[in-house]
Amino acid sequence: MFLDDLKSVFSTPIDPEIKSDTSYRLASVLVVIYDQSPKIIMTEKPKSMKLHAGEISFPGGKLDVNDSNLLETALRETNEEIGLNISKDQVVGQLHPVSTLNSGFLILPFVSVLDQIPSLTSNSEVEKIFHMPLDSLLKTVRKDTDQNHNLVDEMYTFEYQAQIVWGASARILKQIENKLDL
Repeated sequence: MFLDDLKSVFSTPIDPEIKSDTSYRLASVLVVIYDQSPKIIMTEKPKSMKLHAGEISFPGGKLDVNDSNLLETALRETNEEIGLNISKDQVVGQLHPVSTLNSGFLILPFVSVLDQIPSLTSNSEVEKIFHMPLDSLLKTVRKDTDQNHNLVDEMYTFEYQAQIVWGASARILKQIENKLDL
């Protein structure tokens, strides 16, 4: 996989608004893919967090009243959580929204493909930052059969260094895998 190919695959029109059921709280994440040997950035949430404690996720968060749209939310949250400043013109596209099954969020994922990134620094909302090799991560896809997870048809897991990615983050990774036809 080459970065130019990835930019092409993930290039879509950007519509940073979700017109949907108002029972969901809106959120967004930024999927950052970088390097000539493509890597994807994910984070581990601290176990002390109220929602999604200890989970592996993409940088992002809930729509703030000061955010003009969900793209602004994803860019702001990525900068706050891991110190990565991405401009709107570095976002190549977006994926389909995914919902969380327990916390009631509808998440709009945006995609940025970069040649390189600076050193990252986490804030208190991030326990650890992962730089996961994209190809090998996507090859670990499995159907999620954990009885503690709410089972729906679209439940998957991915694994990296004994860390399990599941839930909404895994459904976002599954969209990436589907787009790359792996």
